[in-house]
Amino acid sequence: MSGKTVRLTMAQALVRYLCNQFTEIEGEEVPLFAGVFGIFGHGNVTCLSEALEQVQDQLPTWRGQNEQSMALAAIGFAKAKLRRQIMIATSSVGPGATNMITAAGVAHANRLPVLLLSGDTFVNRLPDPVLQQVEHFGSPSTTVNDGFRAVSRFWDRIVHPAQILSSLPQAISTMLDPADCGPAFIGLPQDIQEIAYDYPESFFTKKVWTIPRPRPSREEISKAVELLKTAKTPLIIAGGGVRYSGANDVLADFATRRGIPFTETIAGKGGVVHDHPAYTGAMGIEGTDASKVLAETADLVIAVGTRMQDFTTGSWTTFAPDTKFLNINAARFDASKHFAQPVVGDALEALREIDEALGDWTCDPAQMARAQKLYADWNAELDKGQAPTNAAIPTYAQVIGVVNRMARPEDTMVTAAGGLPGETAKNWRVKAPNTYDLEFGFSCMGYEIAGGWGHAMAKAGPDGTQDGVPIVMVGDGSYMMMNSDIYSTVLSGHKMIVVVCDNGGFGVINRLQTGMGVPGFNNLLKDSRVLNRDNPLHVDFAAHARAMGAEARHCDSLADLEAAMEWAQGTDRTTVLVINSDAYTWTPGGADWYVGVPEINDRESIRKAREGQEDFRSKQRRGV
Repeated sequence: MSGKTVRLTMAQALVRYLCNQFTEIEGEEVPLFAGVFGIFGHGNVTCLSEALEQVQDQLPTWRGQNEQSMALAAIGFAKAKLRRQIMIATSSVGPGATNMITAAGVAHANRLPVLLLSGDTFVNRLPDPVLQQVEHFGSPSTTVNDGFRAVSRFWDRIVHPAQILSSLPQAISTMLDPADCGPAFIGLPQDIQEIAYDYPESFFTKKVWTIPRPRPSREEISKAVELLKTAKTPLIIAGGGVRYSGANDVLADFATRRGIPFTETIAGKGGVVHDHPAYTGAMGIEGTDASKVLAETADLVIAVGTRMQDFTTGSWTTFAPDTKFLNINAARFDASKHFAQPVVGDALEALREIDEALGDWTCDPAQMARAQKLYADWNAELDKGQAPTNAAIPTYAQVIGVVNRMARPEDTMVTAAGGLPGETAKNWRVKAPNTYDLEFGFSCMGYEIAGGWGHAMAKAGPDGTQDGVPIVMVGDGSYMMMNSDIYSTVLSGHKMIVVVCDNGGFGVINRLQTGMGVPGFNNLLKDSRVLNRDNPLHVDFAAHARAMGAEARHCDSLADLEAAMEWAQGTDRTTVLVINSDAYTWTPGGADWYVGVPEINDRESIRKAREGQEDFRSKQRRGV
């Protein structure tokens, strides 16, 4: 860079640079960074906030209530925007920064972009130790921000104002790279934020970024075609990479014309509508029996845009020992897993090139007919599970059935850890593409409401109106962990509907605990160390939500819930609906899971569980 310069503080220059980065979404040029979630403290309030205040109409700053939750909201926004637009989250030093480490883990596991800017201690060390500084006796340059190294795709600490000239473009390149995509972290020491420097004017020239579409090699395409032409019972597994590539329609068309049924991972669910003729439902532990049967009998699995997490593969027990794998992925790391034939490249480009090279090959029509029959049988079972009964407390499936029916096509279902991932993955019938967000890459309790705020923000137009609302489904356990963004959405005017399923504790982990032979312990409230086990105190979630400014109702029945959903669609702010749900009844189906069970124990129930796990593990596919 050369020519004219402009003298700015490092913080001012950083903000000016971010304001001049743009991207293109559906032909429209928009800011790459849509806004900032910020909680200010002594590590970012005197310099970074000064710079952000000057551009608040161009780069809006939103006040969060918790550093973790505001970074989770940024992740929900990135998901809703299919990684094409990014939010920033900034914190002070110390606990403000460490609060965001969990969110960085969510973004890293899910391959999602978020820019994290944390204040840091003084490079000159003159006032050390400062407030909130932890000291490492043998490593004086180590701060809590080093904790982000394990959960960031890009990590840097700025110790000279000139360093942002190279660091910021590299951070953005990483976040927009489909192979390396993930969180970028930049530590901003307090004394470096304040220093003025003569920056080249060219550094602040407007830049429009495009997301690269790496094309696979001809040799990999040729080998992929050879494999496909020998397959008799192939199955496609579509992951989140299909959605982020914008390859939903291309994959669905490829599957239909070639006669190959396809299933989706948790991250991929929502790429197509529930009743697509080649679709067989979600895959794996939280998936459909139709997809499980097809996976167990597949001679070739075409895995597109997925990292093949254990919940997808049933801990690698779902496939036959001689099943072959064709992995299409922008990341070589994922494409090469489990001795697969890799095709390293963008999902959309790779599918198009494979399709062109396949000629007139199609799969035996019997494979698709079998898949459609299996999926029809599965849906019939879902209908039975969702049908109302005379039970005093409804099941998750029944609650989801009501909420799903009342949701509009433009509404997005958002959930995360606990019992709702499996229950929604099985029971939620997607009405429009890209309207389902289940955070299960990191299985982060607390993502639900915070992520819902990000989705609501993504749905908001320039005039403040929303194209649909996020419908957040959350258990009482996750609600108790993180709920303050109900208040955030009331303050900011971003509406969502929150459905709280109260089953009296951590229901799904109690299911796992008791299913492996351990008596119920410390999960449900009634099994915890509480004053009154026979009648433990339950939170009035509706009253709590109203105290934060939301509209709220407690529903006593499925009929109440249906009426409340209709009411909630018409309210002018975030609305919370609460219903008691059964902690013991779960939708059957899906693959099994590898968990640790004590090798020796006096309890017969645990010994039997161990035997069952040993039998299960004997079916595991061996690979890397």
